Amino acid sequence: MARTAVSRRIHAPIDAVFDTVANIECFARAVPHITEVTFLTDRRSGVGTRFAETRVMRGRQATTTLEVTEYEENERIRLVSDEGGTIWDTVFTLSAVDGSNGATDLAMVMEATPYKLSAKIVNPLMKGIIRRSIEGDLDAVKAYCESAASS
Repeated sequence: MARTAVSRRIHAPIDAVFDTVANIECFARAVPHITEVTFLTDRRSGVGTRFAETRVMRGRQATTTLEVTEYEENERIRLVSDEGGTIWDTVFTLSAVDGSNGATDLAMVMEATPYKLSAKIVNPLMKGIIRRSIEGDLDAVKAYCESAASS
């Protein structure tokens, strides 16, 4: 199992940051590499929501099906996907920064558990690309939330 953890301090209120990562349509607006979101359930948020996310990765479009498996408002959201012979388990955790005027610490931990031989070989080679992609997502969320907070 490979674990990648990235965090950012975002100068925006926790409810705005949570809405950005937990509201799939808002997350897609914040992250420029996401080109399309298609809901696969009637639910649009909360546990049980399933959706397909299409994004541009290294010049190519890739679509991933994700499901929300945990949802604690202003605390955490977990998304799980089974793609390419790997279970991708991603948790966003949020906490308000004490003594600050509306800042939020956002952490994202992605655990990749390959179950196919090809994924067990390829995933370690992709670790750097995956990390940079996660960092890019959090940088985009930070910029989006801070821009909205300053408006």
